[in-house]
Order: sequence, then C-alpha cells, then structure tokens
Amino acid sequence: MRNIAVIMGGYSSEKEISIKSGQVIIENLDVSRYSGYPIIVTEEQWSFTNDSGTYIVDKNDFSINVAGEKILFECVYNTIHGTPGEDGIFQAYLELLKIPHTSCDSYQSAITFNKRDCIAVLKPWSIHTGRHLYMNEGEEVSFQNIIDEVGLPCFVKANRSGSSFGVSKVYEESAFAKALQTAFAVDDEIIIESFLDGMEVSVGIYKIGKTITALPPTEIVSENDFFDYEAKYLGKAEEITPARLTESGTLAVQELSKRIYSILKLKGIARADFIFHNGTPHFIEINTNPGMSRESIIPQQIKVAGLELQNVLTDIIEDTIKNHQP
Repeated sequence: MRNIAVIMGGYSSEKEISIKSGQVIIENLDVSRYSGYPIIVTEEQWSFTNDSGTYIVDKNDFSINVAGEKILFECVYNTIHGTPGEDGIFQAYLELLKIPHTSCDSYQSAITFNKRDCIAVLKPWSIHTGRHLYMNEGEEVSFQNIIDEVGLPCFVKANRSGSSFGVSKVYEESAFAKALQTAFAVDDEIIIESFLDGMEVSVGIYKIGKTITALPPTEIVSENDFFDYEAKYLGKAEEITPARLTESGTLAVQELSKRIYSILKLKGIARADFIFHNGTPHFIEINTNPGMSRESIIPQQIKVAGLELQNVLTDIIEDTIKNHQP
C-alpha cells in the first residue's frame, strides 16, 4: 500500500477552491492501492487531520507522525491552485527532498503560472494569441496608448492569478482606472489582452509514458460578460462537453493543446484555454493544477471521454513514481 499525500489549500484567494479539488482526489483514489492523506497547506501550518486529531507536517522531510508512527510519502498529488503549489515554490521544495509529485516541475510551474512569461516562451513556436501589453505597479500609464495597442474592449488581468481573480473586461477608457486597481490588488504585475471574439473552449491534457492524451474540449457559455469567478464556480455558465465544434475543429484544438503541453515540458493533468477567433484556436492560458472539484471542467471531460477518474489518477500516480529521477 503506497502512502499518497494530497496537498491542497495554499496561500492565495484560491485556497477554498483548492480544498474542494483535493477532497475529490482523496475520494477517488484507489483504496486497494493507496492510503490517501489530505494535507492542508496554509501560511500558518501544514497539517493532516483525522478523527484522532490534527498532525503537523515535519517540513524537514515532509512527514507526519500519527499515533507514534512516522509516515513518509511515496508520491504527492498536488491540487494547490495559486501559490505555493502552482508557481513552482512547493515543487522546488519537493524536488529538494526527492519526493515524486504529480504536477509539472518547478521551472515549468514558474513559467506557466506567469501568463506573460508563458506567452513569451510560446511565441517562437507560432502559437496564435491575442495582442498583449504588460505593466508593473507604479508605472505611468497612458490609457490611449493601451487602446491604440490592443483596442477595445480588452481584458485587464492580474498576471499571476487563477480562477479569474483580478480580471476585468474594459469597454471604454473611463473604466481603466478601476480595472487596474482590481488587478493590482491581486498582483503587482498585470497583462492587458485584446478581446478575441469567438467560442471559448478548454481542453484537458495529461501524459502517461510517452503518450499525451487530450480530453474532449469543453465549450464555455457564460451568463456573465466573461468566464469569471461566478461563471466558473457559482453556476453562471453553461459548460458543454464535448464542445459544439466540427470534427476538424475538435482535432485542431486537441492537437494544439498536446503541442503546447509538449513544448512547455509539462506533466500531470493540465488544462489549456482557447478562443476560436476567425475559425482558429487562439491560446489564452494554461493551468497546470486545474480545478478538480465536482464543478470543475476536467472531471466532466474525463467522464465524457469514457474514462474513470480513479483509473486516470492511478495512471498518473504510477507514472509519476515510475519516471521520478531522484
């Protein structure tokens, strides 16, 4: 029986969403193979709680002592959204301890969590994206220059954030000040992105051995102005899986998702988001620790693909352990 730690929580506004994801992973582990330990990671403490009490993680070796028994982990399943589990910090810690973990490695995590860096890395590979401007807190800004570069409407986004925290859609110059304030409240770096008109789709991707699998795309139809927090988690969007794409459109976005996954050298489950603009999928961003809650897109896609979540998790965990290089 392998001991598997499922880490969840984190230090960001996505903490509660992450805990929901982690709980789904725990519930779907194969109990004939694994003893799953939900580890809540917060800035105050890292801990495991069961009916007997709460046990603090020993950060020297990422172990817990339960009723006098020292428990070490053969693999860590990472469901932390945001810092420190999606930006490379926790991955680097586990890599120092030589503990296998399911998310991509620290370098790849840092790049993909930073929207600006990720777009810059993909640009030489001729990946279609919108037009972008970057800004750091404290810089002087000309709203007219922004309009000249990316047009209206446009999106103002916190650069290192998820779940649409710190995102605004701007229709007119007078709305920029508030949008910048919203974004800078989340991150001191922002990205301003041109609006792309078209169908929004999201594609789950994972790799077992040398085979990269792209799941059926999900079409997102938001009741709100865009796919914001309410749309994602409070039922304000229709998520249609499989997306209402042509066969060639489906294949195109799946192949593009696999190509991006390969270019970025990812592992574990990721989710890539696109807009079909003028018939061509344009890359928006990639989430390397995507939501796995009951409301999340990846479990929907796994089901529509005719797969069992438990089997997918088993394949990922076993592949992670097999290919771990201490």
